Amino acid sequence: MARLTRILFVIPLLIVAAFMGPAVCAERLAGHIIQLTIEGAIGPATDDYIERALESANEQKAELVVIRMDTPGGLDTAMRGIVKNITNSSVPVVSYVAPTGARAASAGTFILYASHIAAMAPGTNLGAATPVQIGGLPQPTAAGKKGSKNKEKNDKAETIASDDAMKNKAINDAVAYIRGLAELHGRNQDWAEKAVREAASLPASDALKLNVIDIIAISMVDLLKQLEGREVNVQGQKRSLQTGGRVIQQIEPDWRSRLLSVITNPNIAYILMLIGIYGLIFELSNPGAIAPGTIGAISLLLALYSFQMLPINYAGMALILLGVALMVGEAFAPSFGMLGIGGVIAFVFGSIILMDTQVPGFAIDTSVIIIFSATSALIFVFVIGLAVKARRRSVVSGLEELTGGTAIVMADFEDRGRVSIHSESWNAISNVPLHKGQQVKVVGIKGLTLEVEPLDKTTEEK
Repeated sequence: MARLTRILFVIPLLIVAAFMGPAVCAERLAGHIIQLTIEGAIGPATDDYIERALESANEQKAELVVIRMDTPGGLDTAMRGIVKNITNSSVPVVSYVAPTGARAASAGTFILYASHIAAMAPGTNLGAATPVQIGGLPQPTAAGKKGSKNKEKNDKAETIASDDAMKNKAINDAVAYIRGLAELHGRNQDWAEKAVREAASLPASDALKLNVIDIIAISMVDLLKQLEGREVNVQGQKRSLQTGGRVIQQIEPDWRSRLLSVITNPNIAYILMLIGIYGLIFELSNPGAIAPGTIGAISLLLALYSFQMLPINYAGMALILLGVALMVGEAFAPSFGMLGIGGVIAFVFGSIILMDTQVPGFAIDTSVIIIFSATSALIFVFVIGLAVKARRRSVVSGLEELTGGTAIVMADFEDRGRVSIHSESWNAISNVPLHKGQQVKVVGIKGLTLEVEPLDKTTEEK
């Protein structure tokens, strides 16, 4: 009885604890600090990771978001997406360049300027924010004939002027953008412009002296200590930061961000595209194989998704497809290597210029291009060539193999009877009378009945 009483007493306590547990946890996390990490080149996956993390911070009403950063730069579109999310966040964002030896170059400088608080560890640097000129195929200059040197000089001058105009346009846009971010948080606008126009860089100590950053902190603990009571302007409102004794929650990239990081790697996207092309070609050359077509279709869709998020030079993609087509043409219509060699050349040049940018971390590795160029040449010229030859050979198995074969008549018959072929007995029909032991030729098949005629038919008709 006493045991039953204890159980009845404990059950309500468990129910209360079950309901209060989440509330206690939420209260403990209320006003907590969220720490994010940016390492390596900034791309679509980084943008997705920061966007989702800041949304979570706003929903949880966190006290502060700290982005620990070490980056050589990245894509302009991804950087602008991150800057928009930071400037529109209702939770203050601190960008912290750490650990010692880290950098916030190029796109990282813009993110640092966009943050409510800009901090760096000793021995770090920022700057070199000049936008990299978009790559691609060089514009040809007109080749002047003999005696037309002035025309050639004028054409060259026009091309240079056009390139300079495009470069100045990109630089002026970047200058206006970073000056606006500097003005937003009262930081040094002139040096920001210098970082864009002259690719200037600064170590942490000089950045603090020139009002480029707000804090130098040797560690995360030191950073939070210096932020205690500091006022920041968040969406037009003054806010005093309370960082003492706060719980720090680290948010790592989830499965979606990690997947996006993998497939938007230019090398992986390039490989996925080629696997997709190979799979579809093998499926079309051998209908019903299923596996090559399925794998190829999935890979190609993933590659196309990646390409829409990456700076792609469509001339490069067209050259890759042309190279594949020429190598396939060499397999179907041998041209003493001309189509194959032309295909490999087009494939290599297309691969080199496929990624239309010189941003670090967003180019296809040369070794990957060489390996897949050689592999593609072997696959299309030899393997598909062998497959085509195999398709052209006569059938050597199955019902179709019986056509053209020689059978022996098992008993006399005039219209229908039995013949033996390959040690098997078959029903047969003939337009002429046949005799036992006579050799006949199979000229067709109707269901399970062979159409036969005498091997000496021509002689008999004569």
